Amino acid sequence: MNQSDRNLAIALARQAGDILLRHWQDRAQLTIDTKRAGDFVSQADFEVETHLRMSLAKLRPGDGWMGEETGNGGGSAQRRWIIDPLDGTTNFLRGIGHWCVSIALQDAGQLVVGVVFDPLRQEIFVAEFGKGASLNDQPIHVATTQTMQPALLGTGIPFGTMPHIEAHSADIARLMPQCAGVRRMGSAALDLAYVAAGRLDGFWERRLQIWDIAAGLVIMREAGARVEGWQTGERPEDTGSVIAATPTLFDPLALTLRKG
Repeated sequence: MNQSDRNLAIALARQAGDILLRHWQDRAQLTIDTKRAGDFVSQADFEVETHLRMSLAKLRPGDGWMGEETGNGGGSAQRRWIIDPLDGTTNFLRGIGHWCVSIALQDAGQLVVGVVFDPLRQEIFVAEFGKGASLNDQPIHVATTQTMQPALLGTGIPFGTMPHIEAHSADIARLMPQCAGVRRMGSAALDLAYVAAGRLDGFWERRLQIWDIAAGLVIMREAGARVEGWQTGERPEDTGSVIAATPTLFDPLALTLRKG
């Protein structure tokens, strides 16, 4: 019997996690390159992505591929795997224990499987379209926070020469008086999974890449989050900009952000 897409993604994420844990123990020896100011890629990123790409080429030879480090690759345009081999590379390289593997499957333009695996904590967030979301095989749902005042939000802060630094600073200035706090932890994929698990009440960020958010979008939606892009009805997977929150908090959060 063929392995289901969901179970395949879980197995591959765990394999990737094993590779990353080996490098984590010896990270001072890693070869590191700089893509742009503040944006790094390491030997660990490439090794994991190569392993995942080769595995999927063997096990799903007809499927397409999109990886952070190697871009698009062959196969069907109908079905493609979207991979971030190490989301939170800067954290990883600096010894900060907040990073993960992100694996998603897109079919006919719809994200249908998402897996985010945190190897250090051995936490695996999983979702399949229409089947709910789980953390270590236990169902998860978004928080029940009812108002913005006690809400804890996640975001990513632009760096280097990114053109939207001022806009994001203005977002924070408008939101901080309304909520309990904003966290910038350095891994968008894990942040989205934390919204799904109720650890964060919402998340926003502009101009992310599809591999940063694909798996997390599936997990959040299946956990009951409301998710849109910067415009009403826009899909984050189409634009890279995401606003997500519990259903109760989405409207006040989106209203504040869309003023900018």
